[in-house]
Amino acid sequence: MDFEKYGKFILEETAALLAIDSPSGMTQKAADHVMERFAALGCEVTRTRKDGVVAFLGGKDKDNAILLEAHMDTLGGMVCQIKANGRLRITNIGGLDANNVETENCRVVTRFGSVYEGTAQLCNASIHVNGEYKETKRTFDTIEVVLDEVVSSAEDVKKLGVGVGDYVCFDPRTVITKSGYIKSRFLDDKLSVGIVLAYAKYLRDEGITPERAVYAHITSFEEVGHGGSASVPAGVTEAIAVDMGCVGEGLQCDERMVSICAKDRSGPFHYEVTKGLVAAAEKMGANYAVDVYPFYSSDVATTLRAGNDVRFGLIGAGVYASHGYERSHVDGAVSALKVLAGYIE
Repeated sequence: MDFEKYGKFILEETAALLAIDSPSGMTQKAADHVMERFAALGCEVTRTRKDGVVAFLGGKDKDNAILLEAHMDTLGGMVCQIKANGRLRITNIGGLDANNVETENCRVVTRFGSVYEGTAQLCNASIHVNGEYKETKRTFDTIEVVLDEVVSSAEDVKKLGVGVGDYVCFDPRTVITKSGYIKSRFLDDKLSVGIVLAYAKYLRDEGITPERAVYAHITSFEEVGHGGSASVPAGVTEAIAVDMGCVGEGLQCDERMVSICAKDRSGPFHYEVTKGLVAAAEKMGANYAVDVYPFYSSDVATTLRAGNDVRFGLIGAGVYASHGYERSHVDGAVSALKVLAGYIE
């Protein structure tokens, strides 16, 4: 089976979703898009009350079903103060780090639908003026959003309709290289949504009906800790998080591999599931690594904390520079697809 042919599809679907701003809590447009993409692949699709998307990918045994969990929500910011000088102080949504947003372009989305461009900058950002520029610790008290509007007071900003509670969305800066790398903010976890869509396409293209029923839940609050806590379909006995694979010092995975996680900060994954995922990687010829993630959690952890009695595991294409300007490769994404296909079948 030539799984490599799905690589272009994964990158295209990922890029299309990356172009839609969707920090946790503001995922309605992303959910519309994801629902349309699964429906186009012939899947039965429903929307959860939290704007997640549940798709039935097919399969026979609905009393022993498997659930694939990936998330479309991302890190972001929210206006928490309009300063007297017309600048905006923001609070982070999820694990957004102030060090990773300095000098980044962003969009402020008001609750009334207006969108204003801006840039996240260090307060007093001119090196020729600020003698303490290098020594200043970057936090969300020292980083501010400078609107690309003629404003010099809080009143000027409020006249635009900008207010506390408005979302701040950062430019993903998506680039796909000729060598197969994809660089962007928010590959965590929109790349995995592309992989799950590719799995649905694979089942349709090959006319495969798995023995076990297969559902996908594309969640909307993973980055703030409760994405997979609800909406588990009846009959699900196993949940697999398809999330980013960690790449960094002390780990075996790189961007051209699929990572199978044996343990994260929530604890070890189900031994038989992890063993089965490794066996599937071997059977399918996937380029894989098994790793332990020291600072990580996923949708499947919240599924378990919500009291669901299911077996559980986690895989993901290798992603470098997580929660920053991330990088992965089409080969890692295809290897993740191979593991899903081999494990579920």
